[in-house]
Amino acid sequence: MDDVSFPDPTLAEENGLLAVGGDLSVERLLEAYSNGIFPWFNEGDPILWWCPKERFIIRPEKIHISHSMNKFMKQNEIKIMFNRDFADTIHRCRTKREATVGTWITDDMEKAYIALSENGFALSVEAYTNNELAGGLYGVVLGKCFFGESMFSDKENGSKIALIHLAKLLEKNGFSMIDCQFHTDHLESMGGEKISWEEYIELLKYVYT
Repeated sequence: MDDVSFPDPTLAEENGLLAVGGDLSVERLLEAYSNGIFPWFNEGDPILWWCPKERFIIRPEKIHISHSMNKFMKQNEIKIMFNRDFADTIHRCRTKREATVGTWITDDMEKAYIALSENGFALSVEAYTNNELAGGLYGVVLGKCFFGESMFSDKENGSKIALIHLAKLLEKNGFSMIDCQFHTDHLESMGGEKISWEEYIELLKYVYT
């Protein structure tokens, strides 16, 4: 890929792989996300670009807050910050995963998403419980769409609190979706749902609003 364009997303392989190579420039990342494409690769591998046909999203207005979660938030002092320190949040996401299941958040990925943040296209959310940093998440913001990338928890329910308050903010501002990319049981418990490519494309139109 010599320019920042991508193949037609519908040409992705069955596993979602669409293209190989290119770079992680702000321009290319914006082109990717606006077409439902995202990078995901291991350290030392070429950049791999993915566009799964079946998508997993959370509609902000349908975020699920369990009874126990509601109780927890009432019993603890909760504070939410947005873009407190984007670089710190993405690095915490990286180190938390490195210590457990491994991570795709390489040095180059950190630099790329920090650049998106500096240009106003990425957001971090940090949750505090009783004045201590409990967890957070980060993702890409285009128009009225939020593309979630990773999250971390240092204390009980840290990432859940961050996600709940992000969803409330996005709902208030008319966002169409939180794109979770892939299914996890954790995200399903928070209100995530699988949708078809056709449904996803309709929601993706909010990138341009």
